[in-house]
Amino acid sequence: MQDALLALTRYWTERGAMVVQPFNTEVGAGTLNPATVLRVLGPEPWRVAYVEPSVRPDDARYGENPNRLQTHTQFQVILKPDPGNPQELYLGSLQALGIDVAAHDVRFVEDNWASPALGAWGLGWEVWLDGLEITQFTYFQQAGGQTLDPVSVEITYGVERIMMALQGVAHFKDIAYAPGISYGEAFGQAEYEMSRFYLDDADVDTQRRLFEDYAAEARRLLDARLPVPAHIHVLKCSHTFNVLDARGAVSTTERAKAFARMRGLAREVAGLWSERRSELDHPLGLVPALPQAAAPTEFPAVEGAHPLLFEIGTEELPPHEVTRTAAAVERALTEKLAATRLGHGAITTYATPRRVIAVVDAVEPVEPDAERTVRGPKAAAAYDADGNPTKAAAGFARGQGVDPAELRRIDVDGVEYVGITRTDIGKGAVEVLSGVLGAVVAELRADKNMRWSDPKLSFTRPVRWLLALLGTTPVPVAVSALTAGHTTRVHRTAADPVVEVASAEGYLDFLAGHGIVADQRRRRDLVVSSAAELAATVGGVVDGESALVDEITNLVEEPNAVLGSFDARYLELPAEILTTVMRKHQRYLPVRDADGALLPHFVAVANGACDHDKVRAGNEAVLRARYEDASFFWRADLRTPPERMKEGIAKLAFEERLGSVAQRADRIASVALALGAAAGLSEEDDAVLRAAAGLAKFDLGSQMVIELTSLAGTMAREYARRAGQPESVAQALYDMELPRSGGGAVPTTVPGALLALADRFDLLAGLFAVGAKPTGSSDPFGLRRAGAGVVAILRAFPRLSGLTVPFGLSTAADQVRAQGIGVDDAVLAEVAEFVKRRYEQVLLDAGTPHEQVGAVLPLADAPATADAAVAELAGLTTDPGFAGLVAALQRVRRIVPADTGAGYDPAALVEPAELELHQVFAKAHAAGGTGLAGFVVAASPLTEPVNTFFDAVLVMAPEPALRAARLGLLASIRDWAAPVLDWQALGTSLEA
Repeated sequence: MQDALLALTRYWTERGAMVVQPFNTEVGAGTLNPATVLRVLGPEPWRVAYVEPSVRPDDARYGENPNRLQTHTQFQVILKPDPGNPQELYLGSLQALGIDVAAHDVRFVEDNWASPALGAWGLGWEVWLDGLEITQFTYFQQAGGQTLDPVSVEITYGVERIMMALQGVAHFKDIAYAPGISYGEAFGQAEYEMSRFYLDDADVDTQRRLFEDYAAEARRLLDARLPVPAHIHVLKCSHTFNVLDARGAVSTTERAKAFARMRGLAREVAGLWSERRSELDHPLGLVPALPQAAAPTEFPAVEGAHPLLFEIGTEELPPHEVTRTAAAVERALTEKLAATRLGHGAITTYATPRRVIAVVDAVEPVEPDAERTVRGPKAAAAYDADGNPTKAAAGFARGQGVDPAELRRIDVDGVEYVGITRTDIGKGAVEVLSGVLGAVVAELRADKNMRWSDPKLSFTRPVRWLLALLGTTPVPVAVSALTAGHTTRVHRTAADPVVEVASAEGYLDFLAGHGIVADQRRRRDLVVSSAAELAATVGGVVDGESALVDEITNLVEEPNAVLGSFDARYLELPAEILTTVMRKHQRYLPVRDADGALLPHFVAVANGACDHDKVRAGNEAVLRARYEDASFFWRADLRTPPERMKEGIAKLAFEERLGSVAQRADRIASVALALGAAAGLSEEDDAVLRAAAGLAKFDLGSQMVIELTSLAGTMAREYARRAGQPESVAQALYDMELPRSGGGAVPTTVPGALLALADRFDLLAGLFAVGAKPTGSSDPFGLRRAGAGVVAILRAFPRLSGLTVPFGLSTAADQVRAQGIGVDDAVLAEVAEFVKRRYEQVLLDAGTPHEQVGAVLPLADAPATADAAVAELAGLTTDPGFAGLVAALQRVRRIVPADTGAGYDPAALVEPAELELHQVFAKAHAAGGTGLAGFVVAASPLTEPVNTFFDAVLVMAPEPALRAARLGLLASIRDWAAPVLDWQALGTSLEA
């Protein structure tokens, strides 16, 4: 291992990095060393490399866990500014370690980093070596609350992980650290004793006192304008807090206060450091601005129609952005070309993690000329009485560069003007495309955007190259510092990673010749077919993994499936644990037998050519380590009763103002019981609900769920079963977490549905009350998903239609108020509308006509009731009698002022038409009817009397009593119909 550290040091120093020493105060990551967290601030260049022992008390395992250590070794690199090729430099460092990057599967997999305590965040990747995360690679965007300019690249190597993979050992203790000395022999004692200290023996009172002392000293040093020693004491605060946390001595309130205190100090340190560097006139100089590309001035002419090829080359995009960006580029090209006069054929886009390709068929060589009329003054003002041009006409002609005699008369909407006709000469295709393509790149945006070395571009990952060809003719494109060329980049491990492209024709075949499958559908088919073939060799299948296959498709440019295996003894663990590890952590496809039972095999999909034996062995080792962790958590959790496990969630923070997870669980239990009482449960369901409510969220205190959060609910069911709880209670605890996503499975039991509703009502009411509602694309608490979950559950349980959304929110708000948090009625109305919009979107996504969606929205507080109305409405829309009723009710609503109350004196009515309407309405109202269909049957006799009334009766009669009676009669009809549908929303879509 020491040779690896020396190799990395040598590699980066040869590339201009300065070597600094590990910091002499405990840090949880190399990021916290001043050589990173302070040096990324400000405009000075900085290129540094160093080893950093990183101390994380909560990862202490007494040296028993093969993959977790309280002190692990990081190798940290900072490149400021971004050099433009940091990934290629990084891959070179792996080769310096002796890793054959061509034989192994090295992948950049999306992983965005944030540290609220530091006011820092960045976008980047985990780097995988045959499925093992070995490096964190981040473009720093902000630190200390400051936006960074220039942007720094942070590369953090996990050295023990790399060495375990290189040396083929299964436990960190077995790493050969130096000749004849293992890691365990050198550091095993310290690992055990420090684990004892962090987990068992650290004196809580002493640590609390140290925290206060360090925080006070940091404050004093900031006041003395000494940022470096102040930072050291903030680090000491952080480490002391971590010790207290590992000892289980930090309450939710204490955690929130400590984080706020450390965050405030860290931000002050960052601000003071920047001030001091500025006062010192930036001793290291300033990073020069990246030169901007010169705008194209020459545009070659072409003859005949040709295809356009445009490629935007990037560093690895997040999987969901691959598909989204392809669609965005196609949309932008379509709109921008439509704004020109350039003729063209079909526009098609393709995308991989490293490129977005647009192909436009049959682009014409030049725009056609176009005539346009330039309008001048009115003719009456353009000529005097003798027909001579006035000053107005002469001035207009002069401005257009023509003789006044060339002006002609133009009629515009019956008004005569003078003007001229100009001919706009069409531009050549290359010139038009140059501007259009540049604008497409400049306007690229994603859900999360970042900056890199290019000062005017912002996108989800850096754009590194552009390729633009019209047939065989290069199209000059300049965007910020980028210019288009006639080369593309293929696999980084290729003998020639940059290759020339001669023509736009056959580009996908050209890429295929270099091992890149650009068409997403073709790539997906390859993933599915190759995985199925491999699974069949062990008597298995790969089914039901559509979402995972989509993600894998967008993680690779050339799918290369590898079949792996694991020890069958792990099948003793619940299948959900095994598949969660495979899917969520590793992106492996589970292999099952014909009955759906898991087999001890999986399919990993590598990117491009590789040594299958090495890649298989690496992925199997990774999965073995993860399953060992899972087995450790499983055994430990089974020794802990659910009731004791639930006690642990009091230490888990939910939201600073809303308290701990335990407080949230208590609120959910109370809301669920109130909902159950309102729903009129059977005695059996009520008993199940009460038992499950008492255990709500208990599994969040389990080691398994702390490690694998997506198993919440799944583990509640498993642990409840093994603790002797009835199956109905275990299932209700599982159902509580459903649905997990849009379109996902909903609860199967009434008690589970009530718990799930209570969970989501609490989330919505509480977080909206404290102002944590979604904004734009930001929804950190998943409130949109929670709203959609409420809708899905209530639609799936029509028997709970009496539990309306406002009732559920009001019930949840009462529990939030009991904690001293105000929840205004306006907030609850806002949340109810928020949920209603989720229901509206569900209907629109299902293809329901928007007029019908608008009509049933007043019923959306009870989604199952609204669903019934949608179904009934669909059957009525072709009924002429229904169309006539709708038109009559709409007419009533238009005539009656909104503030007119229902109720009237029948004795005041005198005309035959209004007396008949009164009698028919009274009979219809008495008949009633259930649902829309029942209402229509009862109300249909009103259609003719309403129409006759309006034809024969003056509604706004001069006599006050008569006018009031007529309006009151109409308002009564209006208000009787109003709860059934929003009749106006149907518009004129129905024909009588």
